[in-house]
Amino acid sequence: MSGLPVLVAMTAAIALDAVFGEPRRWHPLVGFGRWARQVERALYDDARARGLLAWALAVLPPLTAISALSLLAGWAGAWMAACVDAACLYFALGLRSLGEHARPVATALEAGRLDDARSAVGRMVSRDTGALDATGVAAAATESVLENGNDAVFGALFWCLLLGGPGVVLYRLANTLDATWGYRTPRLARFGWAAARIDDAMNWIPARLTALSYALLGRTRNALACWHRQAPAWDSPNAGPVMASGAGAIGVRLGGPARYHGRWEERPRLGEGAPADAASIDAALRLVRRTTALWLLATAAAVLLGALLGGRSHA
Repeated sequence: MSGLPVLVAMTAAIALDAVFGEPRRWHPLVGFGRWARQVERALYDDARARGLLAWALAVLPPLTAISALSLLAGWAGAWMAACVDAACLYFALGLRSLGEHARPVATALEAGRLDDARSAVGRMVSRDTGALDATGVAAAATESVLENGNDAVFGALFWCLLLGGPGVVLYRLANTLDATWGYRTPRLARFGWAAARIDDAMNWIPARLTALSYALLGRTRNALACWHRQAPAWDSPNAGPVMASGAGAIGVRLGGPARYHGRWEERPRLGEGAPADAASIDAALRLVRRTTALWLLATAAAVLLGALLGGRSHA
């Protein structure tokens, strides 16, 4: 995509997400999740090659269908193609849902309802939340908001800019399969290897653009220092930069040991500043929203610059 249509598609998708949020019924990703489970049941084996085959079989049919639709729309005109791209991006975005999941955690913490806060954060993260104290709950929610700012918003925007609707669909399906198969459990360690690595590859550039954006819009020097010092020690090559920079940008301490599937995992510390609390959850949400505005403004500036340079070349 290029020019004004991509900006309109992005703006329309973000506006639709702000007004309607994620569809409550008939969400395409719900149907894809069912399809992925069928593929897993049919092809599962404790082997990387079988996991790669399953990934391809799960992704290629919907990707081919969307690519064909996008091609047909492009033949009808740039604005028709932009409508398809806006629809794809809308279904991929989760900006409003970040607030819908994170705000109940902050509200419960502010009211001193720790059990409610644990229950709410349990819908956001995969770690065991039953024994978390208030700081642990706030840290888990803040980490989730910062990381999913990339996974649910900026990664999708990046691939929309690069490849339009098909790029968005490819990114979101890869991200969904990573969340489904990418866990390092004994059963999925080999079968889910391809899903995890493909998602890592597709997120490498978006994650670093997200980390840079967080730094620019927060405590820049602190964010860049945390990114440089702390991200290399984090297990995920993309979550590390995003969360380290985001934590530094809002001045909060995150990371540390966490319990997953009944086992404690040692994790490096992230960020610098005060312990996490309800205010840090809200600060993370504000940072993601400001970053969304920055990406839209940067796209608008690029479109305007392209139009000006194009006009001069024809003068």
